[in-house]
Amino acid sequence: MSSLNGKVAIVTGASSGIGRAIAERLATEGALVVVNYLRSEHNARAVVAGIQGKGGTAVAVQADMRVIADARRLVASTVSQFNRVDILVNNAGKFAPIPFLDTTEADFDALMALHAKGPYFAMQEAAKVMRDHGRIVNISSAGTKLRYSGATAYLGSRGALEQFTQGIAQELAPRGITVNTVAPGFTDTGVLTEPYRQMGVQLSPFKRLGTPEDIAEVVAFLVSEQARWLTGQTIQAGGGIAM
Repeated sequence: MSSLNGKVAIVTGASSGIGRAIAERLATEGALVVVNYLRSEHNARAVVAGIQGKGGTAVAVQADMRVIADARRLVASTVSQFNRVDILVNNAGKFAPIPFLDTTEADFDALMALHAKGPYFAMQEAAKVMRDHGRIVNISSAGTKLRYSGATAYLGSRGALEQFTQGIAQELAPRGITVNTVAPGFTDTGVLTEPYRQMGVQLSPFKRLGTPEDIAEVVAFLVSEQARWLTGQTIQAGGGIAM
């Protein structure tokens, strides 16, 4: 895999879980990483300190990715500090299974804001300043390919992001910018309830949950030069639960 030396990567929702693993993985390739967080400043600064402790460069930037003004501020702050953006990873998200009949308008709007509207406008803002041959990776969910009840609004918001990936990939292709989605399966981030943990183990041919590092490796490939011929794709990174 080629080095990311000198490239600037924004990773949203990077204070823990999959986002943290992605930030740390890109830093090992030499990327200068912007660790976005919503409320967990302590955790975000711990991620930054860990990267710096290994000789890397990282900063923590607070922004609520449900708010368009915050998404724009995150990009502006990155340009102010590093004078460029090469990589955007839209990872901020929340697993929120809510039964259809119990879903309120506020629930629906919050999920769409976090998983669809926020990433859409983050991509728009980043694309305005991104160098040619940049990389955008959106994190969705393998659940959009599975059939289980009790999470229609959540999965719909994730599915919208997958559709955005395809259209935006077409529009940014003339600049050599690739746009792809990674769809993790059941991943051991500490937030899965026991029934979902059991479901994840049962559905995977490998009979285990994924790890944040499993997902980070896929993202690291997609932002590399070797992935220049991949765009508009949704990569199923769920250990075979969706094929």
